[in-house]
Amino acid sequence: MMKVRDFMVRDVITVRPESTVKDVMSVFVEKKIGGVPITNKDGTLCGIVTDGDIIRAIKPLDRRIHDYFSFITYIAVEDKQVHLSEIINREIIKFAKTHGIMSVQPEDDMEKVVDILSKHHFKKLPVVNGANRVVGVISRGDVIRNIQQKIVEGV
Repeated sequence: MMKVRDFMVRDVITVRPESTVKDVMSVFVEKKIGGVPITNKDGTLCGIVTDGDIIRAIKPLDRRIHDYFSFITYIAVEDKQVHLSEIINREIIKFAKTHGIMSVQPEDDMEKVVDILSKHHFKKLPVVNGANRVVGVISRGDVIRNIQQKIVEGV
């Protein structure tokens, strides 16, 4: 039986709760990723944020704006008009998922990962140890690799 530890990425990119939206956007662009676990100083998982969370946080106030990407100046946050610079300087934890976070452990079977990813439509899952410290991530691509390996091995 294939285990999460056999397919997870161990070199995990994480951000801190106090990181700004702007900081996280830079990480996404530089590392070419679309989501990261948010960890406390000791490495414990306290949230997860995706590019979708950021897009929802900075939706334009005026739907009539034609050039969406070059002219986002004022946006709607909690039904108030807020300047974009205020949003990008806020702490990422305010826009992140912090409750009901799904995760797996290194010893879990890959079937559990497939189950969670397919049921919840997540792109990746944090892998945590018994102390809830992030030790890896596992993505849809890792699952495909697992399935392909089984096919090659004739399982």
